Amino acid sequence: MDLIRMKNVKKTYKNGVTAIYDLSLNIKKGQFVFIIGSTGCGKSTLIKMLYREERPTSGQIIVGGIDVARIKNRKVYKIRRKLGVVFQDFKLLPKQTVYENVAFALEIFGLTKSDIHAKVIKVLDLVGLKTKAKQYPNQLSGGEQQRVAIARAIVNGPKILICDEPTGNLDEKTSMEIMHVLEAINKLGTTIIMVTHDTEIVNKLKKRVVELDSGRILKEYAEGEYSYEGI
Repeated sequence: MDLIRMKNVKKTYKNGVTAIYDLSLNIKKGQFVFIIGSTGCGKSTLIKMLYREERPTSGQIIVGGIDVARIKNRKVYKIRRKLGVVFQDFKLLPKQTVYENVAFALEIFGLTKSDIHAKVIKVLDLVGLKTKAKQYPNQLSGGEQQRVAIARAIVNGPKILICDEPTGNLDEKTSMEIMHVLEAINKLGTTIIMVTHDTEIVNKLKKRVVELDSGRILKEYAEGEYSYEGI
């Protein structure tokens, strides 16, 4: 079952630059997909269209049964509830504890304090930070801060997790620790789409890979097919 369907998608910005040309891509429920390619190839534009930070100029994007290209701005929240987003720079609230940073994502849903507590502790345990719930971001390492960001992104149980260079600011060892966390989340059924420049990570994890070049899909690799020689 396709959770995401992109058909003949084009994105041209107001300055006349076309970032995506006639792109078609299907992603099935439960897949882990890497989006790779050189700087400026359209990776970030592609994922921004998935969570409707950008709207496609033409074409169709269906995310969890919702037509992202046509949905009105006031209903974008319906898409955002279906997915979580993790960024390279964490985007944590510095004056809030680990617990509060994650709980913040649930407060808009009007849950009881006990329900919020149960969900937050569960995801903090999943990312290995249950014992650091009362600490603040500046008391954590970069890898730990990214784990908080991941916990916040998945605490509402999204069907899709979009990761935009989540290991870009981390060393090799910490990056692999983050990838093991993401693999664990994927094994629980969450579909993961990750943009990365790190070919070492892509090579090690053996997931599906979509390579972009100048706004087009240059090549796709099924699980286990990608290697340095393939680039």
